[in-house]
Amino acid sequence: MKYSRLIFLLTCLLALPAVSALGADKYTSQRQALVEEIAADARRLVKYIDKDALSSNVMQVMATVPRHLFIPAEMRASAYENRPLPIGHGQTISQPYVVALMTELADVSRDDTVLEVGTGSGYQAAVLAELAGQVYTIEIIEALADQAH
Repeated sequence: MKYSRLIFLLTCLLALPAVSALGADKYTSQRQALVEEIAADARRLVKYIDKDALSSNVMQVMATVPRHLFIPAEMRASAYENRPLPIGHGQTISQPYVVALMTELADVSRDDTVLEVGTGSGYQAAVLAELAGQVYTIEIIEALADQAH
């Protein structure tokens, strides 16, 4: 990946909090159902994660960030299923519960600067950008970096 493209991608991802400002869309109810499923998964997995719920901050971000914008158009009908989806180049966007859990365990706050290695679709970076002061992310697969941009 060319250095200038990486810097451009990083600059775009620093502006990701604006993504959630898109407001209601045709996926709002699907996103809410997904958040309820994530909450149920957390309750079922309490013995593994040592908590019976994910934080309200993480759940709010999961209810806000538009996952459908981070996957190929032909997969958008499945965007809010709680499963990984292919994003091309042999890669997947992570299962939403896994994104929520990783975000919860990272315990990110506005005072934090986060480095994500492996941008993929950019979805995890968008979730983190809602909670952290700054997010830097890098992707080695140039085509994925272009897609995330």
